[in-house]
Amino acid sequence: MHPKYKHLFFDLDRTLWDFEKSAIEAFEEIFEKHKLDKRGIGDFKEFHKKYTNHNHRLWDLYRDGLLEKDILRWKRFYLTLLDYGIDDKPLADTMGTDYVEISPRKVNLFPHVMETLKYLAPKYHLHLVTNGFQEVQEIKIKVSGMDNYFEQLITSEEAGVKKPDPRIFYYALEKTGALADESLMIGDDFPVDIEGARQAGMDQVFFDPEGISNETNCTYKIRDLLELCKIL
Repeated sequence: MHPKYKHLFFDLDRTLWDFEKSAIEAFEEIFEKHKLDKRGIGDFKEFHKKYTNHNHRLWDLYRDGLLEKDILRWKRFYLTLLDYGIDDKPLADTMGTDYVEISPRKVNLFPHVMETLKYLAPKYHLHLVTNGFQEVQEIKIKVSGMDNYFEQLITSEEAGVKKPDPRIFYYALEKTGALADESLMIGDDFPVDIEGARQAGMDQVFFDPEGISNETNCTYKIRDLLELCKIL
């Protein structure tokens, strides 16, 4: 055990859960279910790319508190359909519901997730801190088996604020009974996970699996989750 740390806080999407891979699989199922190729959308990859652009922009608004969750859920599909001249809100509503039901059941984890959690769980208190939708994240950790290792799931919906706002980290510390100086935050999004945790007085592990970031202002930086076993 690392003598300093007692509590480890993990981000979920793109840190443990391979969000992009699961999203693609869910999209393929939805695309086929609604026979979008019969609606004039012939190129699946183009459709997914257009959706991704809209989703990123709307998620930024959601994270900044400028867009409600229920609107985000359908509007990202509605705007994508509009790109193809399809003005069909009921279809967008249905696709939005399909996505939040299907995507969390497409289990794709990053390499060595389960080995790492199995090593860490007997030695530390493990928790999740995520901006994702509560009901979606609960399904992900259950169907993947990660619920066997985590004690607390802290979501932005529950906390009332989203990362990188330090208040979500303060909330997580209070809920788990942890102190900032005995806690470590592990995440892939530097401004959201790493800088947010630093503002709350927590040490951080920046997970950069592709090794493409030049960011170094963090306590630790890793490319493979197994590296946590060496640090801890």
